[in-house]
Amino acid sequence: MTGFERVAAADAIRESSPQVVSVGGRTVGLFHHEGSFHAVDNRCPHMGFPLSEGSVDAGVLTCPWHHARFELSCGDTFDPFADDVPTFPVEVRDGEVYVDPDPDPETPPADRWKERLEHGLREALDLVIAKATLGLDGADVPPTVPLTVGTTFGADYRRDGWGSGLTTLAAMGNLAEDLRPADRRRARYVGLGAVADDCADEPPFFAQDRLATDRVPPDRLIEWFRETIDLRDADGAERVVRTAVAECDRSTLAAMFVAAATDHRYLDSGHRLDFVNKAFELLDRIGWEHADRVLPTLVPALADADRAEERSSWRQPIDVAGLVTDAAADLPDLVAAGAGRTWTEPEDFVERLLDDDPHAALSALTDAVAAGASADALARTVARAAARRVAQFGTANEFRDWNTVHHTYTYANAVCGLAARTDAPETYRAVFDGAVSVYLDRFLNTPPVPLPDPDGDRDPDATLTDLLETFEVEADDTVGRAGRLTAEFLASGGDAARLKRALGEVLLREDAGFHPRQNVEAAFTRHGAVVDDDPAAARLHLVATARYLAAHTPTRREGEQTFRIAERLDRGEAIHEA
Repeated sequence: MTGFERVAAADAIRESSPQVVSVGGRTVGLFHHEGSFHAVDNRCPHMGFPLSEGSVDAGVLTCPWHHARFELSCGDTFDPFADDVPTFPVEVRDGEVYVDPDPDPETPPADRWKERLEHGLREALDLVIAKATLGLDGADVPPTVPLTVGTTFGADYRRDGWGSGLTTLAAMGNLAEDLRPADRRRARYVGLGAVADDCADEPPFFAQDRLATDRVPPDRLIEWFRETIDLRDADGAERVVRTAVAECDRSTLAAMFVAAATDHRYLDSGHRLDFVNKAFELLDRIGWEHADRVLPTLVPALADADRAEERSSWRQPIDVAGLVTDAAADLPDLVAAGAGRTWTEPEDFVERLLDDDPHAALSALTDAVAAGASADALARTVARAAARRVAQFGTANEFRDWNTVHHTYTYANAVCGLAARTDAPETYRAVFDGAVSVYLDRFLNTPPVPLPDPDGDRDPDATLTDLLETFEVEADDTVGRAGRLTAEFLASGGDAARLKRALGEVLLREDAGFHPRQNVEAAFTRHGAVVDDDPAAARLHLVATARYLAAHTPTRREGEQTFRIAERLDRGEAIHEA
């Protein structure tokens, strides 16, 4: 009888079932059904309603609130949206009912919540994903565990491969350090939910086997990968990727993907290179032992991508695709000329990239390469120019045109990320593509919205309060106001880390969707990368993303409501009560 506690007389339960008893600090529903006694946690695992108010028929306990059904003797649920309800051992001795309120768990909490997360992903159940995210955190499981579960699920269960879900998961992982501690769990929930949505009702992904040989040099693997992608041969490209993962280092893998993704111009409005960068970033977090599972998922969309040189905007009235091709052809000589030289960025360099003449922008870049500029340094300048397009976007344009400047910006951020991984000369081609996209976006700055020029004499606390209120309303000047207040906060000595936490909180509470999540993550990344060397450029990135975020808020906040329900249940609150 060790661990068992007396709870009631057996005859009393037979005459009046169910009854609610308190035992071992738990509230337990005690049932007598078909000659047997059963003890279950009285909180429905779905949303906490008292199961003692439910009904029992043919061994099935049904919660009256959302009709979740449970097998009474073991607690297993019949309904995917509900968890299994905990049950407790019952003994009847000398006419008395005893319950053990603390039996040894069959599954450790960390393993149980990991299983629940996998279940939530399979069924695309936001509340289950939220509960599992909180449960894993409460069990002191490292954040890499849910990230790994989400990554491997997303890699295995979407036939088209890497998509917006895994990109969102990677972005949320990147944001974590800039968020309030309380928001880091919310960010994981957002990323995992995006993976589930992206994979819902999709057939699984089956990657091709690697090539059996281990005698192919890296240069040949890169050559094969470029050729198969060029021919849109996804199957062949997958075999090459899996071979390269086994044989090549990370820098070579980055060079291989950059080369294939820049043999054609600005694939899928920049998404393909951005997805490559996010896959590499996510592997940095969860471990490169998963590369064989993750990197092949990039191939289908890369092989099937829309190629910008096939668009009229890249061919008429100026053949900008041809300009990039010509500049790329000169890269061997340009890189050789710049070897051993140190490049210093001219003061007007970004203005040249924003010029109305694409020849001027590309000439500025090729001259810089010949002067010793690295692809990493030039990528940063293109990202700054792309941020200007967002910061000066004219709201008289159609709303969907926000996406145009956004795509250029997140593409430029991806180029920065990949340029830091590989010194392959093809990375310069990605820089050139980004610069051309900046040029093509010029009409969305016609006329350009002036950049904020604040006095810097306001109280930062009051300014931040006003900024947060801006995201709560829709008004004609919401976008402009968000940019001005962000600039004013920073100019008045406001802490950029505090601003990021506030913007992150706004992002996560909204049903922001894919693009705002991308945008904020890119801005935070670029701000962190340049704040020590170029504070003015760092401020620009935050002003730009504040404007973009303001354009996409407020929303219905359905996801936030689900997460708050999960938090209240995690705290044991009775959410069915007023």
